[in-house]
Amino acid sequence: MNQKEKTLQLLNSLCKNTLMETLHISYIDVGDDYLVAKMPVNTTVFQPDGILNGGATMALAESVGSPASMLVIDNDKFTVRGISFSANHLGSAKSGYVTAKATFIHKGRTTHLIDIRVEDDLGKLISTCRLTNFILPR
Repeated sequence: MNQKEKTLQLLNSLCKNTLMETLHISYIDVGDDYLVAKMPVNTTVFQPDGILNGGATMALAESVGSPASMLVIDNDKFTVRGISFSANHLGSAKSGYVTAKATFIHKGRTTHLIDIRVEDDLGKLISTCRLTNFILPR
């Protein structure tokens, strides 16, 4: 098993008994400067009119943004806390999967700024999000 597979396996194992497990979020790709996860779009994440709830979309985005920071710090010495999150919902989804890709805009010593794009199965942009993480000593 290569390092990429080990990292994805570790991240997916951390989802047990969390919101990520409840929403069926799974990590599917990771690189030096990005992390990708997907979430099924079905009635469990719908708003009353039968489309993807923006809050579920934001939960997916946060679920790639914070771990992206975790992957680039010394987790024995530091921890990650999201301190600011914004989202612009530009489209909707009724089925399939949505995929979120987190990439770094700024990777500082004490703060990380992360861009997160959420797209549907066809690559249509559903939401664009920004997350600021604070890197705290343990």
